[in-house]
Amino acid sequence: AGIGKRVAMDLARRNARTILACRSRERGQAAVEEIRAATGNPAVVLRLLDTGSLASVRAFASAVLREEPRLDVLVNNAGVTGLPFAVTSEGLERTFAINYLGPFLLTNLLLG
Repeated sequence: AGIGKRVAMDLARRNARTILACRSRERGQAAVEEIRAATGNPAVVLRLLDTGSLASVRAFASAVLREEPRLDVLVNNAGVTGLPFAVTSEGLERTFAINYLGPFLLTNLLLG
């Protein structure tokens, strides 16, 4: 939704292979279908990613590096605010993990 969806729509309009990295399979697949229909680009795909889970970030990065011949653009757009205090299963404060640690790790893993 929001900025991320608009950026994905623009990239797809430019005929880019576009990977939507989403926490929710249902919402992500709906976005994929909407973007494909609006742009005519069939190369819009969904991959599940929870930036609040470093294990999820590692699995996502590993799959992208294994499956994609190249990566030209990375848009880190995940973020939350106003969540009640919680600790992830990895012992990290949830908001800090989602907004900072996950995207930082993802970027560094994808740099190779």
